[in-house]
This record gives sequence, structure tokens and C-alpha cells, in this order.
Amino acid sequence: MSRIRRIRAEATAGWHSFLRRRTAVFFTFFFPVILVVIFGALVRTQPTEGGLFAEPAAYYIPGYLATVVLFTPLSRVGSEVARYRDGNRFEKLATTPLTRAEWLLAQTLVNIAIIGLASLLILGLVVAITAATLPVTIELLWLIPLIVLGVILFCGVGAILGRLSDSQDGAVAASNTIALPLLFLSDTFIPLELLPTWFIPAIELSPLTYFSRGVRAVTFPAAGDTLFPSIAILAGLAGVIFAIGAYAIPQTD
Repeated sequence: MSRIRRIRAEATAGWHSFLRRRTAVFFTFFFPVILVVIFGALVRTQPTEGGLFAEPAAYYIPGYLATVVLFTPLSRVGSEVARYRDGNRFEKLATTPLTRAEWLLAQTLVNIAIIGLASLLILGLVVAITAATLPVTIELLWLIPLIVLGVILFCGVGAILGRLSDSQDGAVAASNTIALPLLFLSDTFIPLELLPTWFIPAIELSPLTYFSRGVRAVTFPAAGDTLFPSIAILAGLAGVIFAIGAYAIPQTD
């Protein structure tokens, strides 16, 4: 069996496994929808009053997309690696031609499909129930590589967390512990001017920062963020973290 066929077979199995878990399907799409409804429709932005949510509605699109680009790969891949370890499934996997990198790539492809659908839902909902507008230009297509690179990066992080955690519950807890502060402290919902000056350099250490800035450069150009430096840094980080994540996956346990 060729490499492409091995990856396709594993990705197909992973996709059907996701669809069978109805609770996972529901909350994968429900959580970001609730976030958009609460922050976008109920709290609403107040561009003239200062403080939190004082920016135009389109400014927060990166934060909404980050909910699925960040949380979904971390929890799904982290718990999947932990589940495979608990069931000694990596020992069985080691007897097949499928390599660790191919297995992680297959899981990543499944996450790209899931998060791509969720992102379309989020963008449609943001436009429908908030005052946000998207610039309908060819540059909007840059969202595709930004989302793909973000998923690749955080699937790699999820694989590392799954290796370090001692159970599925531990992997999910670790992913939430990391994801929640990153979601709000990565130039997403909180503008830099509202943060202490001493803390701003730490924002540059978050890989989600570059996803956020890249998305904002496309969806809200008025913010002044630049696309190509952000996407270049994101691509470099995605490649490195994915390679580390593939290496972290155990062959036996």
C-alpha cells in the first residue's frame, strides 16, 4: 500500500470515528457558536466607549476562529494519543507500514476538515448576527492556508500533550489549561493597549498570536496587521511543532 493510500485510509477511519461520537460533534460546533452569540450578539462591541470589546466587530473574528483552531486539535489529538497509549494501540500500529508521522498527518487532515467546516459556520454566523463585515476580495482566500497552518501546529502540540499525559482525562485537562489563556492572551479579544507594558513581549511567544494577526490582516485590514510576516512565522512554527509532535508519538508503550 502506498503512503497516500495509508494516510487516506487512516484519515477516513478517523473521520468516521469522529462522526460516531455525537457528543464530540455537537460540542465541536456548539462551543464557538455560543461564544459568537455571547460576545458578538449579546455583549456587542462599543467602538466609542473604550475598554473591552471597544473595537469594531470585525476585529474579533480571529478570536472566534481561534476557538476551533486552538481547542479542537489540542483536545482531539491529545486525547487520541492518550487513548492509543492506554490501549497499547501504538504497539499494534508499529507492526503496520503506517509511520508515526503518517498517523499524525491523517489525524491532522481529519481536523482540517472538521475545523474548516466549523470556520465556515463561524464566519457566516459572525456576519449574520453581528455588525461585522468581511472584505469580499481575493485576499480572503488567505484564510485557508492560515487555518490549515494553525491546525497543523496545534495538532503537533496535541500530540506532545498526549505523550506527556497519563490518561485521556489528563490530556483534555492539559489542553484546556493551555488553550484558555492562549485564547485571550494572543492578540485576539484583548487589544495590546489594555495589557500591562511588561507583559506585551510575552504575547509574541504565543503561536496563536501570528494566526490571529494573519487572520485580522485579511478580515479587518484597518487594524494595520501584516499578513506575510505572520503567515511565514506560523508556517515555520507549524513545521517544527508538527515534526516534534510526530517524534513524540510512541512506537510502543
